[in-house]
Amino acid sequence: MRALTEEETKTLFSKLANYTGRSLNNLIQPPSDSSDSGERYVFRLHASRVYYMKLAIANLATSIARDNLLSLGTCLGKFTKTGKFRLHITALDIIAPHARYKGFGVTARSTAETRRLEPTGITVFRQADVGEYLREVRRKLLKLFMTSTDPE
Repeated sequence: MRALTEEETKTLFSKLANYTGRSLNNLIQPPSDSSDSGERYVFRLHASRVYYMKLAIANLATSIARDNLLSLGTCLGKFTKTGKFRLHITALDIIAPHARYKGFGVTARSTAETRRLEPTGITVFRQADVGEYLREVRRKLLKLFMTSTDPE
């Protein structure tokens, strides 16, 4: 297990910044009002996979041989052979609290209004599913492809 190189760190942070925005700093140094105040988190690479863990745990792991170490912390994803970074589903628990966009849908009311609503009140005009999103992306790509191949 080793620290990430500068290029690996840049690739990882650019991928995470797509989802978290400015709150990416909170992944490394949690806010002082959290329960882990003063505790720093780090990213470590082991067998092309990136793990997210407390610095104290990463320091303890240095005494274990690489062949004997299977995993440590939470696996965020892996680097491909071409150098790209792919997120794993296990990263969702880490990224979700810091995410810029929390879901699909168009809200009808603010959070404060939603809390005061009666149980039958409308809070979301329209909620999409992942399938609808993928169909919409496919439709746009086909439309783009068709317009780019038309000889006019």
